[in-house]
Amino acid sequence: MVINQRIYNVKGLQYIIRSAATSDADELSHLRVQLDGETENLDREPGEGYMNKGDFEELISRDTESKRNLFLVAVVHNEIVGFSRCEGNELKRFAHKVEFGVCIAQERWGYGIGKELLQQSILWADSAGMKKMTLNVLETNKKAIDLYTKFGFEIEGVLKNDKLLSDGKFYDTVVMGRFV
Repeated sequence: MVINQRIYNVKGLQYIIRSAATSDADELSHLRVQLDGETENLDREPGEGYMNKGDFEELISRDTESKRNLFLVAVVHNEIVGFSRCEGNELKRFAHKVEFGVCIAQERWGYGIGKELLQQSILWADSAGMKKMTLNVLETNKKAIDLYTKFGFEIEGVLKNDKLLSDGKFYDTVVMGRFV
């Protein structure tokens, strides 16, 4: 699915949120590796689950054509600094919901980019008739949990000792859902 782009001005920074285009594929491939190395809030180590330009082109094309998927990018000065995806399911028993994920370059944290990607995704999901949005978040990512809660997400459960981080300790994953 494709949405209309929006322009934001926050703390002196102007950014655009728009649907991903296949021409973004190479930049997204490099950005994803960078973002995986900036925080342990994401699921991957840098380079794990690597997606090249072609992989991203296929993903973006599929998401653009699907009524159940949405791939958004955040752009500052013609450079992608973050992205989010909502991924639905074609199976009838799960067709009412989408899973949301987001990542933002660390240098752009604090400008509301993640919040706006989430808000645009919620607006899209509601207009597309989705009855539920789900997401997973690391227990230590309190800012994200607070943000999701403000937007109507509830904690549905906790996956105990779900992730092993670089400090050698296990951490829980919080499963959250938003219902229409």
